Amino acid sequence: MQFTINNKVDKVGIEDRIARITKRSLKSESKLAGLKMVLSMIDLTTLEGMDTDKKVQQLCYKATHIHNELPDLPNVAAVCVYPTMVKTASNALKDFDVKVASVATAFPSGSSSLKIKIQETKEAIFNGADEVDMVISRGKFHSGEYNYVFDEIATIKETCGSDVRLKVILETGELGDYDHIRFASEIAINAGADFIKTSTGKIKPAATLPITLVMLEAIKDHYYNTGKMIGMKPAGGISNSKLALQYLLLVKETLGDLWLDNHWFRFGASSLANDVLMQILKLKTGYYQSNNYFSKD
Repeated sequence: MQFTINNKVDKVGIEDRIARITKRSLKSESKLAGLKMVLSMIDLTTLEGMDTDKKVQQLCYKATHIHNELPDLPNVAAVCVYPTMVKTASNALKDFDVKVASVATAFPSGSSSLKIKIQETKEAIFNGADEVDMVISRGKFHSGEYNYVFDEIATIKETCGSDVRLKVILETGELGDYDHIRFASEIAINAGADFIKTSTGKIKPAATLPITLVMLEAIKDHYYNTGKMIGMKPAGGISNSKLALQYLLLVKETLGDLWLDNHWFRFGASSLANDVLMQILKLKTGYYQSNNYFSKD
């Protein structure tokens, strides 16, 4: 298969749309519904070298008991961990409707052999992962080895099968301009990605509204051409509710209401959950709680 950058992104048009989105405001009733939706779309994540079973168990408890004094709140969408912690997360979440996601394929660098990437993916699935977040080989992409990138994604998707959803992390902060981000999105989508994801959260810039719009446009065009829906996950740098609601407006205006569901849209932003809770309590009580009122993990 031959890959070339055919779709030039209208940078001015992208940034003009984002400027209009960020000037919008929501009424209190719509804001509360939006905040609950945001909460239901969060992938709570711990991807540190000092992760322990206890830390993962605590994160899983938070995922399923987001705020005990507000029982009408939804659970988050998923808990995302390293493959070695998948079994711990799977055991903790077995009685709850919260997915277990695992990073894989030499996260965050993606620098490993395909054999090792396949083995790591298989291990995560064997231990109970419902979703796999893989990273593309950015070195191969920048070297123009686009078929290699495509084949690697396709192989990992084949390893996942139809029951395990594959999120493909582009690491947009390392791809350069909008044209390359659009191109990488198209490669991932055509190779079989169930979701495309901006970032590992380890590189800056991570998710931004303009970058997400570029990726959403790739998803929209694929849907118009094939009728197949692809999910989207901005990750990294989304720490406050106002910004998260702007992402929802962007999704609604670009893809429509079908994507306003955690089956098709996620946030990779653990710190976002506490800010969302703070804003919900403010709307319900009229008062802000301090950051210390909510658990950190």
